Amino acid sequence: MSSKINTLLKGIAAASGITIGNAFIFSKEKEEISHESIDNVTEAIKHLEDALALSKKELKKVFSLAIDKLGEKRASIFEAQMMILDDPVLIDNLKGRIRREKKLPEYIVDDEISKYIHLMNEAHEMYMKERSLDIEDIKNRIIRNLKKKKWKSKISSDVIVVTTTISPSDTVLFTQANVKGYVTDFGGLTSHAAIVARSLNIPAVLGVNEATSIIKDGDVLIVDGFHGEVIINPDEERILIYKNKINELNLYDEKLFKLRNKPAETIEGKEICLRANLDLTKEMDLIFRNNPKGIGLVRTEQIFEEYEAFPDEDEQFEVYNSIAQKIYPENVTIRAFDIGGDKVLPVDLHESNPFLGWRGIRLLLDNKNLFKSQIRAVLRASQNKNIKLMIPMVTSIEEVFETKELIDQCKKELKKEKKSFDNDMHFGIMIEIPSAAVLTATFAREVDFISIGTNDLIQYLLAVDRGNEIVSKLYQEFHPAVIRTLSHIIKEGKANDCKVSLCGEMGGDPLALPLLIGLGLEILSVSPSIVPLVKSIIRKLKYKDTLLLADKCLTYSTEKEIINELNLFYNSIIDN
Repeated sequence: MSSKINTLLKGIAAASGITIGNAFIFSKEKEEISHESIDNVTEAIKHLEDALALSKKELKKVFSLAIDKLGEKRASIFEAQMMILDDPVLIDNLKGRIRREKKLPEYIVDDEISKYIHLMNEAHEMYMKERSLDIEDIKNRIIRNLKKKKWKSKISSDVIVVTTTISPSDTVLFTQANVKGYVTDFGGLTSHAAIVARSLNIPAVLGVNEATSIIKDGDVLIVDGFHGEVIINPDEERILIYKNKINELNLYDEKLFKLRNKPAETIEGKEICLRANLDLTKEMDLIFRNNPKGIGLVRTEQIFEEYEAFPDEDEQFEVYNSIAQKIYPENVTIRAFDIGGDKVLPVDLHESNPFLGWRGIRLLLDNKNLFKSQIRAVLRASQNKNIKLMIPMVTSIEEVFETKELIDQCKKELKKEKKSFDNDMHFGIMIEIPSAAVLTATFAREVDFISIGTNDLIQYLLAVDRGNEIVSKLYQEFHPAVIRTLSHIIKEGKANDCKVSLCGEMGGDPLALPLLIGLGLEILSVSPSIVPLVKSIIRKLKYKDTLLLADKCLTYSTEKEIINELNLFYNSIIDN
């Protein structure tokens, strides 16, 4: 056991929760690759074909297990891997090189597939870098089978897995061992480790960098997935503190759960429509448990991520229709693909500044076939009249007009095809860009509803990349300009009889809640896991007090003044 006591490591808080357990250092044996020449090319190609077939057979078993553990959409990761094993271009390249170069097939496999991995690692998008792990997993599987080696990796139950990176097949292996937490050297919020950890409610801290070199097998770890912290070999006092935190979280969750059937209303009875955001189809169970008033945001680009490719119209229809039927009679708001920027594009494009480039509605209107397939799928799923559609990253009214024309075209096509849909389906926009915020009144007269995306709105309003550590302290959600802009959007929307909601991270901030309600916001959409917490805070508020709070905050000229005021207010309601 390591002699390091109470050593603290910091990483990315990828999946919330706290867990205490023993470290299990997970590493796969690296195969030595020989450059040895061969004489029998026919035999080498036969070995390659056998290894490919065996790899596919193994993945089919993993796929079956994954469906049971992770659900069909997550399991599609392994279907994508099996498709690689059937890729005729790759297989022809491998066989052709064996014939020409007369080298061992494991050398050719390693060299050829590593080229693809290198290209993906060089990509600008983090998503592509993380997907390169999938390709590496395939490469290692083929090489292991070429060398006729069995993969032996005994995972103990109830451990915290510490590893460099986690591949898709690893995640399935871990679900069989009742893993208590994850700590990795590399990986971000869109990595498989993060996605699976969140789906299965397993605390995870990723991107710790030095985790595997500092943590030893058997070390006692505390993994704090709320704050992105890992404590190595905590003393008894620290363990007791965190055990108490875990007990408090469990008791608090039970207490909050009792509110599930109560309305989200202030002390005077002012009701706030509290909805949930949906990032992954797996989160539907959590939504049902916490009972929000419908779904205020479906991030459909996450469906793209689950499918490993843009789903076609029928595949999209099945997903949207399933969500709408499950949430009925409550409403669901489906956001058109918000791709580009920090998200993967459907084409190979490298932009010098992707956040200010080809993304959101700009990309969709330039790819009308892609956009129309989504609009048609949403319309087809709207037959029970509980679906709304909204578009992201709007900057000008022309984008609204053009989208409306496409919606009308799709309606005409569906009528000809005798496919039913809601002819009066509500259409709205996200306000995330300052130009749209300034023109709120103009937009409000043309759409049925507006949803404020605070994550990007703050970023663009303050010219601060929220993912840039150097300037991250300048990302101020309580900057006076942000508060006044929110006030402007809410007032202008209401003045033009347009519903205004908020679906960014700010809506789930306990400190921000009273201010947002005081500014006049009546519809909030938050992460499904925090619906009970948000509801509990709303039920402690006096609406008239929130109005006074908002009026005060609108007069301040610094973020510090606003935060001080919010802290005073929040502490006063918690104490009561």
